[in-house]
Amino acid sequence: MLVLIFGLVVVVGGGLLAGAWLVRELSQPPLDYQAGPGVGEVTFVVEQGQDLTQVGRNLSDLGVVLTVEGFIKASLRNPNSTQVTPGTYVLPRQITSDRAIELLLDPASKRTNQVVIPEGLRLSRVIELLAEQTGIEKTQFEAAVAKAPSLGLPKWANGNPEGFLFPATYTFDEGQSAESMIKAMIERFNQAASETNLIEGASARGYTPYEMVVIASLLEGEGQPEHFGKVARVIENRFEQGMPLQFDSTVNYGLGTSEISLTQSQLDTNTPYNSYLNPGLPPTPIGSPGEAALRAALDPPPGDWLYFVTVDPDTGETRFSKSYQEFLRNKAIFTEWLKKNQ
Repeated sequence: MLVLIFGLVVVVGGGLLAGAWLVRELSQPPLDYQAGPGVGEVTFVVEQGQDLTQVGRNLSDLGVVLTVEGFIKASLRNPNSTQVTPGTYVLPRQITSDRAIELLLDPASKRTNQVVIPEGLRLSRVIELLAEQTGIEKTQFEAAVAKAPSLGLPKWANGNPEGFLFPATYTFDEGQSAESMIKAMIERFNQAASETNLIEGASARGYTPYEMVVIASLLEGEGQPEHFGKVARVIENRFEQGMPLQFDSTVNYGLGTSEISLTQSQLDTNTPYNSYLNPGLPPTPIGSPGEAALRAALDPPPGDWLYFVTVDPDTGETRFSKSYQEFLRNKAIFTEWLKKNQ
């Protein structure tokens, strides 16, 4: 009998305890939405430097998750939650905190801008493309470029960012600042400089790394990638013989033009970049060289070429020669091409 009563008390007592626990839980507000697809969508921005508590608070304010507490608990359950990166996301409203974290870690939720910067472009054109492809005002990129020395520009660049915004395809987060984009492009140049062993390679050939970037920019301005090595050898051979470079690309840069054939008046205009009138290299790069140009500048093939002419700009056919007479014959072919295509 005592055993039965004791058993009854235990059961009843257990029932009371369970009942009390249930009453407490039901009296507290829920921490999360019910699992489901959510409602509509909202644009959400994770700012640089925000912690998960701030992210959770902002998500709650927008109605994506129900409470900050629920989001924090979910973040503790997900070991990858600390890998949420700054950027702009599109998220449904009224979802569980676990689902919110999953979506913040999913690249498909992120709004991005893909920016394509071709090789050989001048700094001014790179800025224009950045503005066109991101929708950010050009003045913001100009202001960012002015800060290049503090954004990773090598000290040996002499404070000049021309040639150091590396040509590549970039994926930038929507809402990313112009300054962070310029920094990313300079960092990409520094990566290429490291991978090509630019500093040591330039020294081994008797150049500064800055001069090597200038040479690489000339290759972009004068030739197709398959001809970069030969053009680099022409530069070397001309310097060894004390000849001026006589590159139209440098004259164009100094004049702010992009003519395929220069007039005599243009060739006679004395700017620091006129390599017909001034010996040696131009004072700065004339565009942004890619990795292929950097490698070719560092290691040109052997050869005795002193001249070259792109005889057909449509196909890129370029002829190299040691003889001035052969150069004149090749130039005549180019002149005929001009007559047919003007």
